[in-house]
Amino acid sequence: MSRIGNNPVAIPEGVTVEVNDNTVTVKGKLGELTQSFDGVSVEMEEGNIVVKRPSDTKEHKAKHGLYRALFSNMMEGVSKGWSKELELDGVGYRASTKAKN
Repeated sequence: MSRIGNNPVAIPEGVTVEVNDNTVTVKGKLGELTQSFDGVSVEMEEGNIVVKRPSDTKEHKAKHGLYRALFSNMMEGVSKGWSKELELDGVGYRASTKAKN
């Protein structure tokens, strides 16, 4: 996961990010998300969030990639939102969007 952690997280337009002590707050048109972190440092550099680890221990490497991925998902969640798509292939299947009770 340390390779993932080395990539900066781009901040999209219309999204504001606040880094306070051990908390990152992301606000966008679709809502607000907050994530606390420990074991790494988070900095804002030129419109990007950069996650840095203090050492190369296994725990710090794991948290490095974890928090970078969480922050990236937060950016997408408040700017674009999430959706699930279902793809049905085949012949002779019947499908509907009704939920069973």
